[in-house]
Parts: sequence; C-alpha cells; structure tokens
Amino acid sequence: MKDKKKEEKTQGSSKKATESSQLQNPVDKYPKPPFKGQKQPWPGLACKMDPVPDHGEKTYKGSGRLQGRKALITGGDSGMGRAAAIAYAREGADVAINYYPTEEDDAQEVIALIEAEGRKAIAIPGDIRDEAFCKKLVEEAVRGLGGLDILVNNAGYQQTQESILDVTTEQFDSTMKTNIYAPFWITKAALPHLKPGSAIISTSSEQATDPSPDLFDYAQTKAANTSFVRSLAKQLGAKGIRVNGVAPGPIWTPLQVSGGATQEKLKRFGGDTPMGRPGQPAELASIYVQLAASDASYATGQIYASTGGGGQP
Repeated sequence: MKDKKKEEKTQGSSKKATESSQLQNPVDKYPKPPFKGQKQPWPGLACKMDPVPDHGEKTYKGSGRLQGRKALITGGDSGMGRAAAIAYAREGADVAINYYPTEEDDAQEVIALIEAEGRKAIAIPGDIRDEAFCKKLVEEAVRGLGGLDILVNNAGYQQTQESILDVTTEQFDSTMKTNIYAPFWITKAALPHLKPGSAIISTSSEQATDPSPDLFDYAQTKAANTSFVRSLAKQLGAKGIRVNGVAPGPIWTPLQVSGGATQEKLKRFGGDTPMGRPGQPAELASIYVQLAASDASYATGQIYASTGGGGQP
C-alpha cells in the first residue's frame, strides 16, 4: 500500500514538473505592436501604461539563490529595476530601492511585493543627479539593510530628439548626470561597504554599440556604462568584487512613454526585432539574479544582452 502511495506521489510530482516546463513560443508570449499612442510627464509610471508592463509580479518564482543578501537598486520602482527587486526578494534578499519622488505610486507597489516575501524593503526616494543625495542614498541603504553586497546601477534618463540641434544643454546635463555621474558617485560611496563576494551590476543597452540617431546623448552614456563595467571589473577583480552589465534591447518601460520615443516609434515599438515585439522587464529578471548569485563567481567584466535578436551587446 505504501509503495502504491509513493508511486502516486511520484507520478503527481512528475506531472506538475511536466506542466511547469511546457515549452512556450517567446514570439507569442507578450503583446506585439501596434500599441496605443500614449504620453506621460517624465519620468512616467508603469501602472498607467497600456499595456501595463510585466515585471514578474505573478510569474517569477525564486529558489533561494540570494538568501541573506542585501541589495540596493536605483530605478527600482519600474522597468528592469523593478523586475530585479521582485526577483531578488523572491530569491531571499533584502532590498532597498531608489526612485524619483514622483514615482511613489509605482514604488509602493514594489515595496509591498518585497515585504510579501518576508524580506526587508527600504524605500529611498530622491534625485540621483545630486552628488550629496547619492552619498546619502548609500548611507540609508546600508543602515536600513544592515550592510550591502549587491549594487544595481539601473536608473536611466532618455529623451528622444531628431537632431543634435534639438538637444538642450539642460537635457544633455540631465542625461549625463543620471546615467554616468550617478553610478560613479553611488559606486564610490558603496565600495567601502562591499566585501569579497559582492556584485555590482550596471544596466547598459544595445544603444552602446548600435545607437539610434534620435538617442544621441543617451547612446553615449550607455557606451560609457559598458566601459564602466569592463574597466571597474579589472580594478576590483583581485578584491573579489564582480562587476557586470545587462544590455537590453527595446523593453516596454515608462522610459518610452515619458519622452524616450516619438509617438510613431512607440506605436511600432519592438516591431523591427526578429521576435516582432518589445521585451518585458520580467524577461531580464533572471539575468540580474544570475549576475548577483555566487555561482556566477567567474563572470566579471561581462555585458549580457537581451535584445530579442536585434542589436549587439
């Protein structure tokens, strides 16, 4: 009788495993263009997008890969930062997120999701274009989390302009300070707290090596982010601190609806990739986890692309 029950249990487990591992065509997994025209004031809210992006809220399942780790993520309210925050919490990490103050609605959703996993969640709103705030951000994260061993420099500023003549000094300055200065300031402040085994992850872009003509200033910063990773990895390798980057292609985030794309480009966003659609933040979550996890201990100075078949890492 016991053998029969054991057999039934085994069959049941096998059935569940088979059901959960069913193949799914990635081409049809998420919405394709044409999309509805839509515009939000910068920096935009994911909760007001149509369709609302998938950050893995209902789909990401953890397995304890980051148990006990402590992460700080900039731009953690939406996009890849939000996907990473959800995944990290479900993998067992405590998480602090930074975001622009007007993104509070999105941020509170993330905080609730982290806390639902029984993990510590720290919300630190503020403008990372300010050096003093960047130092304060790290101090608050370290104090709130009780330490720090994962830093994700993810927040980005992107505004589309047809010509270099349309790029104002104010826009250029905001792009540079958000995408280049802030990671520099934050990493400098965080480094004294990072012990061997820690990880630094930067969000770069396919724009670093395959720039669009209307993202002149943004593309330059992404090339800088890529060099940041490759140079700093060589500097910190002997200290046991790994530095890697993620290079997304067209991903459905508030960057696009808050000035990062024209309405014409938005409506067909991602349609020119081999998969014929934009990616969703949830599709990059596992990359951020892998780069933070200790079993990726030989990966440093690398840029991992997720572009739907287009662009280059």
